[in-house]
Amino acid sequence: MSNKVAKELADFLVQIEQRSQFHAGYPYNLSCDYSLIAKFFNHLLNNAGDPYIEPDFGLHSRKFEQEVLAFFAELYKIPEDQFWGYVTAGGTEGNLYGIFLGREIYPNGILYSSQDSHYSIPKAAKLFRIQHNVVNSQINGEMNYEHFEQIISENRNYPAIINLNIGTTVKGAIDDLDKVLEILERNQIKDYYIHCDAALSGLILPFLDGAPQINFQKPIDSVAISAKFIGSPLPCGVVLTKKKWVEKVETEIEYIGSSDTTILGSRNGHTPLILWYAMQTRGFDGLAREANTCIDNAQYLFQKLKIREYPCMLNKFSNTVVLQKPSQKLIKKWQLATFENWVHIIVMQNIDRDKIDTFVNELLLEEGLVNNVENFQLQPVLH
Repeated sequence: MSNKVAKELADFLVQIEQRSQFHAGYPYNLSCDYSLIAKFFNHLLNNAGDPYIEPDFGLHSRKFEQEVLAFFAELYKIPEDQFWGYVTAGGTEGNLYGIFLGREIYPNGILYSSQDSHYSIPKAAKLFRIQHNVVNSQINGEMNYEHFEQIISENRNYPAIINLNIGTTVKGAIDDLDKVLEILERNQIKDYYIHCDAALSGLILPFLDGAPQINFQKPIDSVAISAKFIGSPLPCGVVLTKKKWVEKVETEIEYIGSSDTTILGSRNGHTPLILWYAMQTRGFDGLAREANTCIDNAQYLFQKLKIREYPCMLNKFSNTVVLQKPSQKLIKKWQLATFENWVHIIVMQNIDRDKIDTFVNELLLEEGLVNNVENFQLQPVLH
């Protein structure tokens, strides 16, 4: 390797390490170490085709993918003989797959999603040419159920394909599955498909006491989960659905010796290995501890802002703290996502209380609210 190449890489590593120290506005767990499996990146791993069919091609990680899917199936309470899924390239692919299945089951169905849904949902409507009715949102980012009932009652003669947000992108709001089911029953809509965009919260909510139960024991049809909470150097996620729905879309492909049941052709074979390693080393208990720590630290940040009367909001069971937009200098330094007059901090594993104190101190000093950050007794979260 030439000196020029080595220097380019060394400089880039320093840049990434520095930027990783002040990364608070996007949902990525930066506390991860996969050095033990780094050797596999010197080998090709391609999981093309169905994860449950052994292909003619031998360089794949299907064994690990199947174990990852079994972990998520247990977490989302769907029996082994009834579920199907695969490791995706991220939450967007999981959403595309769920909406695609809904369209295949109900070709004349209408897609419903709230204003606060991820941008991949209107993208799916456009790609699959589905009529898309957008439901108003409440101030906290949750679906406006009165508006949902109004527009769905006006279209009760058509099947409903519904996207529910289990933690919205901007505010971390959770749409109420039970309320949606009541509205469907009240309006006598029997043909419906419910896709749940669990995104970041997909690996948080199942571990929180008292959190809404979103799983296959209720009449949902698919769920997309991002692996951002686990922490991965490569974007990835998982989509789960019912086996009976996948049978409607599968096609046999002689060339690869497998069935075409996924969105992509070639699929990354390294990401199932990453997810498997994370689950083997941390397990349900480890992930539960991490989820509860992130929620506690989000409450800590929220309270530090509230006690100084700095405009902010935190949804219940969320690690996304929304606050009034600070200076561009702080936005750039802390890599905060902006929307209108607001930004948010997503409290992941790498955002500990020391880092929260540093951010709040910088914020309040800049705003001229205090000269320092005082200690205080943590109070119950206000929503």
